[in-house]
Amino acid sequence: MTENNPGAQQQGQPQFALQRIYVKDLSFEAPLGYTAFQKQWNPKVQLDLNTTNTKIDEQNYEVVLTLTVTAKQDEDTAFLVEVQQAGIFGAAGFAQQQLHQILNMMCPNILFPYARETVDSLVLRGSFPPLMIAPVNFEALYQQALAKQQQKVN
Repeated sequence: MTENNPGAQQQGQPQFALQRIYVKDLSFEAPLGYTAFQKQWNPKVQLDLNTTNTKIDEQNYEVVLTLTVTAKQDEDTAFLVEVQQAGIFGAAGFAQQQLHQILNMMCPNILFPYARETVDSLVLRGSFPPLMIAPVNFEALYQQALAKQQQKVN
């Protein structure tokens, strides 16, 4: 009977599933107003990112990737965009270390293209040139965070 029931075959096996992706919070500011368009466009762009995760129940987690992009003309902020791109992910049957890697590397990697597109869309709606944010290596960021944590312990 288990041959006809794929769920029965997967019991005890690690399972990962994307449940939903959504924008949790979003903000766009252009404090210079029209004066931002009167200057030659040569901004300094800074990207800050952060991830958090919250356990919803035994096998579901909310992961939030926050991107903050600041574009400055000289010392003035031309625009500031903040996007909290969130997702609900199901993960069961993983060892604690594997689950930690999934929530801090794989999930943000899934969310990043959505956040990047949202930022670009907001910048264009603000009448600024397109902003193509370069890909991010979440595995490298995760390894750096682990190394910092190890340094604090030692």
